[in-house]
Amino acid sequence: MTTPSPENEPQWERQLLEKLALAALQEQRAKRRWGIFFKLAGLSYLVAVLVLFVDWGAPDALADGRHTAVVHLNGTIESGGESSAQNINEALRFAFGDKGTAGVILRVNSPGGSPVQAGIVHDEIRRLRAKHPQIALHVVVEDLCASGGYYVAVAADQIFVDKASIVGSIGVLMDGFGFTGTMEKLGVERRLLTAGVNKGFLDPFSPQDAKQKVHAQVLLGEIHKQFIEVVRQGRGARLKETPEMFSGLMWTGSQSVQLGLADGFGTVGSVARDVIKAERIVDFTVKDNIAERFARRLRAETTTGVAALLGAIGLPALR
Repeated sequence: MTTPSPENEPQWERQLLEKLALAALQEQRAKRRWGIFFKLAGLSYLVAVLVLFVDWGAPDALADGRHTAVVHLNGTIESGGESSAQNINEALRFAFGDKGTAGVILRVNSPGGSPVQAGIVHDEIRRLRAKHPQIALHVVVEDLCASGGYYVAVAADQIFVDKASIVGSIGVLMDGFGFTGTMEKLGVERRLLTAGVNKGFLDPFSPQDAKQKVHAQVLLGEIHKQFIEVVRQGRGARLKETPEMFSGLMWTGSQSVQLGLADGFGTVGSVARDVIKAERIVDFTVKDNIAERFARRLRAETTTGVAALLGAIGLPALR
């Protein structure tokens, strides 16, 4: 009896094995191709969502035609914030510089903030109004236009409010905390070394110095005087001064119209339609991108935490 040699092995078995191996290889290749396809499709979808829904910091795309330009001033006026002088002024320059702009509305909803930042915006509004005398700028107040917000507003041609808006707070403050009593109870000794007798000005961990307090009051008084001057300059003969007008008090929108702090009642839509006569509204507000928003939120949370722990003194503020 003879043993079958490899040459005599049936060919159909070998062919079957080759076909099975080839089919398995083709299936793996197909899976890999589909995997790449779905990954690319997912990436394309993500890019489309980002393009459509994420603010990239530019003003709205403009179409041809006459329009009312709107810039939003929301929240605290501060360097590095959403309503910094850099952001607001850049938006205003875009708005005044667009050939289709019939008028500009600055929509204000702010408790105030840095007197420096508010002053920079105020001065830029006056410059732009002088450069473009054919384009009026009106302020529309929603909930709140106080302190630094009002410092900005008085640079406008007219100020419109809601009857329930809160307007005013023409004053300056410098706030902080004193921890000397707490430190004594905890047995903590303050060791402060300075070169210059007033270098530790209003240090919250040292007893309050009477001379430094007087000097701080002089600083606040000077900034308050500047504030009063810009209000008188901006409102002119419309202002009906009272003994309490510059005391830091606030008034309703209705009261502010009676006092000459505002000119009348209106919204963004009504002012665009009835005053500027250009009902179509285009938003020129400079908006932060995702990274800037995250950085600002992180900075705000960090600042709040440090202030709560240390009670560091603040700079003069219009709020």
